[in-house]
Amino acid sequence: MTTECNSQKYLFQDLKTQRRVEASFEGGEITSDAGGLLVGQLSERLGILERFSECFEDFRDGTRIEHSVFELIKQRVCGIVLGYGDINDHEQLRRDIGFAAIVGRSDVTGENRKRKRDKGIPLASDSTLHRLELSGADADEAERYKKIRHHRGKVEQFLVDEFVRLHKKAPRQIILDLDATHSPVHGHQENRFFHGFYDCYCYLPLYIFSGEYPLCAKLRPSNIDASAGSVRELEYIVRQIREKWSKVRIIIRADSGFAREEIMAWCEEHGVDYILGLSKNDRLKAMITDELQEALTQCEQTGRPARVFAELRYSTLESWSKERRVVAKAEHLPQGSNPRFVVTSIPEKSRKAKKLYEKLYCARGDMENRIKEQLPLFSERLSTENLRSNQLRLWFSTVAYLLFVALRKITLKGTELAKAQVETIRNKLFKIGALVQVSVRRVHFLLASGYPYRHIFDHVYRRIVQI
Repeated sequence: MTTECNSQKYLFQDLKTQRRVEASFEGGEITSDAGGLLVGQLSERLGILERFSECFEDFRDGTRIEHSVFELIKQRVCGIVLGYGDINDHEQLRRDIGFAAIVGRSDVTGENRKRKRDKGIPLASDSTLHRLELSGADADEAERYKKIRHHRGKVEQFLVDEFVRLHKKAPRQIILDLDATHSPVHGHQENRFFHGFYDCYCYLPLYIFSGEYPLCAKLRPSNIDASAGSVRELEYIVRQIREKWSKVRIIIRADSGFAREEIMAWCEEHGVDYILGLSKNDRLKAMITDELQEALTQCEQTGRPARVFAELRYSTLESWSKERRVVAKAEHLPQGSNPRFVVTSIPEKSRKAKKLYEKLYCARGDMENRIKEQLPLFSERLSTENLRSNQLRLWFSTVAYLLFVALRKITLKGTELAKAQVETIRNKLFKIGALVQVSVRRVHFLLASGYPYRHIFDHVYRRIVQI
């Protein structure tokens, strides 16, 4: 954010050279987010936010508006990328000339605003952004204020299209990771429920990722099974992907909360493979008694964890429609027995038990890192009253994450930040102090000379301009 001018001086300790240390708010237009220029440039080159804005329908009077839907979305999403998760933050951000340049506002000083009270304020107010989020599903010209409607189906298609677009060629195989998490609520939001496992009132979002790429961020009430609605989301995603890549092999991977007959039967019917965690029970453990004993013997001999794998054919007593392949890991740790099971449609001849479990299934843990990366992008800041607008906030967070994914894949490759987390990238690459000078012909950012990651900034900039 920019500084505010104030002639008061602040005196601090004297240096040993007898120089005084003093400060005053007289630096002019200074921003702490100059690295955000890279985000604005990347967004423009890739067109991600422009395509996202096409998921919205604007019923406002075009002769009376000063900020297009695209500009509102870019302001909101870039704010999230730079660490400003609350709409209230934009009451100050809208006055920041540096931020206005980042989001591509042509009138960076706000001198051409129509209303006198808005002169010198280039960006949209927090109340305008609130209207963007709070418009209902039936919003139209008759509404007084909230006239910008988003279309759920278009947003869902956008996420799949961006996943395809960010690949140079069709992959031979993709793995879709499913997981549910909780998003605590702290008010009386629509469809809030108490969840016993998480011990709080919350929502229960469903995420689907392929590697780093988000394909689904579905906000749901928490009074449901973790897998609820998964088939509907998979059906849509798989159909869209196969329309683009007809020969790609698709594998579904998830924990035991998704080992449901409905999901497995759908995958088998549509030629989609799956590998799902399976909750242990007495019947399953009885089927690997010999393997557990062998693991115990090895652990006692070596003093280290021991694993023995087994192939099973298993069906539940009532819920499954047929017998399926189950891979068992009979593991014994110094602390005790630790058996684990997965159910899969992948045949034994394609993946042996040990490789299937250790190489394929255990990689599912990276999905949890992807979900955790949403937190610095305010995926839990779902504080509006209704589910629809909170879903939109979740999508804003997801689209902001898409920009980070593109940044890592396209521009940070080969640098020390190539695999860095969202918050690390934000702090090291975007938080740069700069003096902003505006003239008739240009907006000039004088970046801090002592910035320690200039080599990465230069690398990213060069990669962006090559897009």
